[in-house]
Amino acid sequence: MTKQEIIKQWKQGLSKETLAKKYRREYNQKIKIIRATPRHRLDGKMLTPYEALQYVEQCLWEEITKNCPDWGRGQKG
Repeated sequence: MTKQEIIKQWKQGLSKETLAKKYRREYNQKIKIIRATPRHRLDGKMLTPYEALQYVEQCLWEEITKNCPDWGRGQKG
């Protein structure tokens, strides 16, 4: 799942928790496929729910601050 897909689904109304679950599921499935071969059985790292949520929040924060650069910077005015 790319950052653009995460942002698109978030704008459609999905919560960040739901997006994190979907991202984690897709990422971990890719890692399982890579680990299926004996040569790559120790490659990759499975994501925890917290790490998936962190990635989704980072994507959303970049999108929010891109559209409004002054928002979230602690400036009062």
